[in-house]
Amino acid sequence: MILLLLFITACFLAYSNGANDNFKGVATLFGAGITDYKKAINWATITTFSGSVAAIFLAEELVKNFSGKGLVPNELIQAPNFAIAIALGAAITVFAATKIGMPISTTHSLVGGLFGAGVMAVGLEFNFEKLGNTFLMPLIVSPLMAAILSLLAYLFFKFIRKQIPSLNKENPTLLGISSPKILDSLHYTSSGIVSFARGLNDTPKIVGLLIIINTIDIKWSMISVAIIMALGGLLNAKKVGETMSKKITKMNSGQGFTANMITGLLVTTASIHGMPVSTTHVSVGSLFGIGTATKKADYKVIGKIVLSWVLTLPIAAILSAITFKILEYIS
Repeated sequence: MILLLLFITACFLAYSNGANDNFKGVATLFGAGITDYKKAINWATITTFSGSVAAIFLAEELVKNFSGKGLVPNELIQAPNFAIAIALGAAITVFAATKIGMPISTTHSLVGGLFGAGVMAVGLEFNFEKLGNTFLMPLIVSPLMAAILSLLAYLFFKFIRKQIPSLNKENPTLLGISSPKILDSLHYTSSGIVSFARGLNDTPKIVGLLIIINTIDIKWSMISVAIIMALGGLLNAKKVGETMSKKITKMNSGQGFTANMITGLLVTTASIHGMPVSTTHVSVGSLFGIGTATKKADYKVIGKIVLSWVLTLPIAAILSAITFKILEYIS
């Protein structure tokens, strides 16, 4: 019964993750007016699911990290109550943010859950050093890197465009093909890469909570989580999609492509090296970098998003700690 409860809470987390995160990779397609919401979310679903399947082969290190290994004693990792507390605290946090249209980080929520349930369970035996080095440092550094790299990349592409006279015409062509069409194709591709990277990075974090269910093969766990994530995105992603696409900054196709390129590069690299960065933090950071360069960023909206990020970890930690204590009491 307790293992079934763990599976259900992990599915709730996967659904909440899909609802809050799935649209982020294609937000620039919708924001730049290249496609409508329905086509954008369908493209996100296909490419995110592909990334989730690829995680079976490429993201084993992230599964280990988000099982709690190294943060708490090994015997606690094998306790279903611990994993349930983490999953439920993170899921409620992400689902609540989704309902109000705030793009928060599932990664950040899971870290909060690990911290809250871990400290409640073992107190000062919790590995605070690993929490800082392995989890918090990448989460803090990655959006700053994304903002800086997106700003520089946009300025570089703008410089290159000015150096090629044919690209400054009203209907520019490149090798006989319309440049806007080429750019739109690249934009679609880059959005697919970001969504793929998100599936690759997020799926193993949720599966990490399920490794104590020895009766479920890790491959089937990945696929189950991927399907539930896809449903969450298809059914419940619109509010966060509007925030990401329309409210952070106005953008055209070239600017959206640049933001996606940086996001995809950073998240994919982090996934392969087992670094738990947040696709949300990186993608918002990239959009902020573009908005700063174009002077169209809405700092009021960005301020609200940053505030939601600050609150994510403590809220998830408190919810997970309370859940762990309740489960400990009734078991």
